[in-house]
This record gives sequence, structure tokens and C-alpha cells, in this order.
Amino acid sequence: MGAQEVERRVEVLTEALAHRFAATLDRTPRETAPQGIHWCLNTPDAPTARLGEDGHALRAEFPDLPRRMWASSEVAFHAPIPVGATVERTSRAVDTVVTEGQSGRLVFATVSHELTADGVLAAVEQQSIVFRAAAAPGGNAAPARQPVEAAAWQWRRELTPSSALLFRFSALTFNGHRIHYDEPYATGVEGYPGLVVHGPLMATLLLDLADRELGPDGLARFAFRAVSPAFVDAPLVLLGRREGTAVTMAITDPAGGVIMTANAAAR
Repeated sequence: MGAQEVERRVEVLTEALAHRFAATLDRTPRETAPQGIHWCLNTPDAPTARLGEDGHALRAEFPDLPRRMWASSEVAFHAPIPVGATVERTSRAVDTVVTEGQSGRLVFATVSHELTADGVLAAVEQQSIVFRAAAAPGGNAAPARQPVEAAAWQWRRELTPSSALLFRFSALTFNGHRIHYDEPYATGVEGYPGLVVHGPLMATLLLDLADRELGPDGLARFAFRAVSPAFVDAPLVLLGRREGTAVTMAITDPAGGVIMTANAAAR
């Protein structure tokens, strides 16, 4: 999506999609979909012939930066999305920043999304995407992680993401990125130690944690930032606490190394 370009997509939140989303998270379907299901709606649908080596759609805007990562998002939840609603998403590229990192040139692109359900404003999101150069051999080894802040966490859930979970989330979001399902590509080409857990999947798991603790549609705002990659079959620890309306969450490894941070506002 280029500067000033506006993209509109429309999709019905079908009962079938809502049931598949619930099944992926081992939850029971309900009439109003859980927060986070909007990431499974109005997804990109490039033809297979237009996919690059990594499984993403070929892009013209940054040809020398083939790697793309969803780094963070901030979502304001205005109203729940009922199953059966017609959901329209309007997306705009609002900012692009070029910088230099340890691995070379980086481009941070900010995209704004506005979603309505049957004409009612449902969510507004600011999404940050980073584009970077191709990985050097062995350049994506599992990094040393910083320890999570010392805190009295009120919520805790442990789970181990399986290859089936990653595959199902890729299918729900129509995400063809091979690092999530093609282990020889993820390890041999991208240099990771295994299949990579999707950033939005981990954010969805944090929203699901809040849903389990606060009840349906419990958050008015949610913001996450990916700090370190997570890998298939490696345990994750989901943490959270609430102080008034302020909610703080994190995902760590069992040793306490930070993988994702998030903050939110409860209704």
C-alpha cells in the first residue's frame, strides 16, 4: 500500500469463520465474536502466482527489503462484531520512517485501519510494519531475551504452540508466510531455529487471556509490541494484571525472558 492510497475491503463474519476461530483457541463459539477476530477478516488475497519466495505477496514499494514483520499495533475497540455482520475495513498508509539498524536499513510503515460492522464503528487500529533486508546465513538464531519486569502478576496461563496451531492461524488469516509452516524454509533460508509463532497469534492469545479473566468484550483498548520471536513447541507463559482500568500483559518464556509486551484499558 503506497502513501495516500486507501484500500477498502468488505467481508461477512460467517458462523463458520467464528466457529473455526473459537476452535483454534479451544473456546466455545458465541453470538458475538471475541476481540481480535478482526485480524481474520478482510485479509489480503493476492493470487498464488504473485507470491514471493517467502510466501508473501510481491511488493513494489521496497524491492530491496524483502522481509516483512508486524511489529506492533494499537487497537481501540468501540463495539463488538456480531456473527453474521458485514464488516468493512478501510485502510490508509499514514507514515513511513527509514532508519538504520544493526542488520542494515529498516523501513517502519504505519497503516491505519477502521472497521465497521453493519455500519457501526467496531475498531480502529494503528499497525506498525517493519521491512528489512534478507537474512544472512544463521542470522536469526534465537536471541537472548531480557527478563520480564518484577511484578505481582494476577493472571497466568501456560501453553505450547504446536505446528497445528500455527497452521490453523495461518489458514484463518490467509497468511502464506513460509516461516510459520515450512520448517526447511524457516531454518535453511531465514535462519530461524524452527517455525516462528505469528506476532498477531500471540496478541490474540493475550486478548483471549483477557477474555477469560474479564469476560467478553472486556477491553476498550489494546496495544502490543513484539520484542523477541517465539518458536513452535517452545512453551509460552501468558501473564496479566489489572489495576483499576489499566491492564498490563506480557508473554515470556519459562525463564522469564520477554517475548511480547502489551498494555490495555478495561471497560
